[in-house]
Amino acid sequence: MDPTEDRRILRTKKKLKTALLQLLEEKGLHELTITEVTKHANCNRVTFYSHYKDLNELLAAIVEDHLDGLVNHFRKGFQELERFSSTDVQRHLPIFAYIYEHRFIFRLIIKGEVLPGSQNQFCESLVQVAATELRLEEESNLEISALNYFMTYGSLGFFLYWTKQDFKDSPEIMAEKLAALHGKMYEGAVVVEDKKQ
Repeated sequence: MDPTEDRRILRTKKKLKTALLQLLEEKGLHELTITEVTKHANCNRVTFYSHYKDLNELLAAIVEDHLDGLVNHFRKGFQELERFSSTDVQRHLPIFAYIYEHRFIFRLIIKGEVLPGSQNQFCESLVQVAATELRLEEESNLEISALNYFMTYGSLGFFLYWTKQDFKDSPEIMAEKLAALHGKMYEGAVVVEDKKQ
């Protein structure tokens, strides 16, 4: 496939994703039709079906894009470090800033009402990074994987709280709160050497 065609496909997919997100601000996914989305994106149904089988698949692609972005921002909090304290606000801030910037889609992901399983996808994407790229600094009687799941799924409740408050607190305030909570559970972590970028 030539680069021009690749760019055209990426542009078309981006237009469809943007159209769906904009329309979801007005009505629920079950109320939307492919015709509405394609009209809003200035393309046709044939083009839509050449990329996605239905609106759920298009929404799943949007969620995947944003979770990839979330993982990248999670890494930003530690990628230049050898170790960090769990109470370091700057380590938590990139995630909150990214979620806040894309709060409409993350409200849908975190609540899990529009796309079943999106809450688990959210958590599993963070669990995977923590499991492979970080390790606890101090000795622990707990299995690292058990603590990792506890911290991540516990944090889901924290993010859910933030969405229910309609993102009232700033990313900085939320990062401070999460840092305080994490500080009560473990002291610090070390970045696994071969995973540093």
